[in-house]
Amino acid sequence: MKIPLVVILGRPNVGKSTLFNRLTKSKLAIVDDVSGVTRDRIYGEVEWNGKIFRIMDTGGYVPDSDDLFEIAIKEQVKIAIEEADAILFVTDGRAGVLPVDADIANMLRLSDKPSFILVNKSDNDTQSLNKNDFYSLGIDHVYDIAAISGRNVGDLLDTLVNSINFPDDYLDEDVRLKISVIGRPNVGKSSLTNALLGSDRSIVTDIPGTTRDSINSTLKYYGEEIILVDTAGLRKKAKVQENIEFYSNVRTFRAIADCDVAVILLDSRFGLENQDQKIIDEAVRRRKGIILAVNKWDLVEKQTNTAKQFEDSIRFDLGTVDYLPIIFISALSKQRIFKIIDLAKSIREERKKKIPTSVLNETLLPEIAITPPPSTSRGKEIKIKYITQVGEKYPIFLIFANDPNSISDSYRRFVEKLIRRHFGFFGVPITVSFKDKNPIEE
Repeated sequence: MKIPLVVILGRPNVGKSTLFNRLTKSKLAIVDDVSGVTRDRIYGEVEWNGKIFRIMDTGGYVPDSDDLFEIAIKEQVKIAIEEADAILFVTDGRAGVLPVDADIANMLRLSDKPSFILVNKSDNDTQSLNKNDFYSLGIDHVYDIAAISGRNVGDLLDTLVNSINFPDDYLDEDVRLKISVIGRPNVGKSSLTNALLGSDRSIVTDIPGTTRDSINSTLKYYGEEIILVDTAGLRKKAKVQENIEFYSNVRTFRAIADCDVAVILLDSRFGLENQDQKIIDEAVRRRKGIILAVNKWDLVEKQTNTAKQFEDSIRFDLGTVDYLPIIFISALSKQRIFKIIDLAKSIREERKKKIPTSVLNETLLPEIAITPPPSTSRGKEIKIKYITQVGEKYPIFLIFANDPNSISDSYRRFVEKLIRRHFGFFGVPITVSFKDKNPIEE
């Protein structure tokens, strides 16, 4: 299943995040009048007229100088052109055509990707006349829009979905287990993939970001075909360091979205770092199976820092995401690398596991009765009546109560821990949702 990717790009403070929020019907992107507010890359999905595509808000930059600004924008455009199936180039109709807009348009014209100039902040018919200036950039598709109100966004989407190549089978399910190897640059992703496959499908060097393309490989494991995706960044170091992270994030986002189980590699010399946590958060948000694999363990295992101490430290940093398996490996010596495959197969089964409704209620309701949700601020007693599991792709538990809006997040975590204690779901994010109706009583 390969869903097309549409990238939003442009100068800071032209309205990219506002457009992203409107298209995804969310508020994931921070919107502010200060340029460069969006620092992290944000991803979502859009459905329009029965078609589904992924969208990425590339954010903005706060440059130290005009030269750095131009370099940063150009580097980001190059990456977007290579990765995207279509590009939404957002401009500011009130500011008019700026030199950097012309530079971006030149790069888009040289690509073979469908590109659209969006003249944003065109709130009425008078302001929409500003779009005429943008035809000088030489791109056929020019739309005057107002991202904040949605003006003309529907017309844009009609043309956009007709310009993207949606294969007939792009939503078809591939039943083979799909494992994505994910992590920071130079953590050993390519080395692990090569070790599992027994061949050098990926270039391995000490330079961070050596692998340019994601390489889908088929691993035959005891007669079963398993898809491995090796993700990484640039063939050579970019001029702007932040764009290495941008490129890596594009790869990581696609790999997480397409996999069943994400193997997140950590470097044993550094432990769990901020970027690792962001990758884990994205995998949890998308409800993928997750394995934490601590690579290069052969470099530290003989030191005083034992595996138990190391694991305890990681679990402390993980906080509520304490249900992930942690395995210590060495891609170089192949130490325990095939245990990753066995774990991934087990986690796939955990994601598909269905607990009968009768078993859920017989097991959980007595314990919930002992520790019920706290009463509301008005003194109203909250009663949980019924629990059932739904969801085809990952476990979702619906819990019906008389006042679900008054149940706290801490109690939701308590119920999740009850579910895990009795039924497992090791390595699998689950959703616990409180509802205000009991379907049996309808």
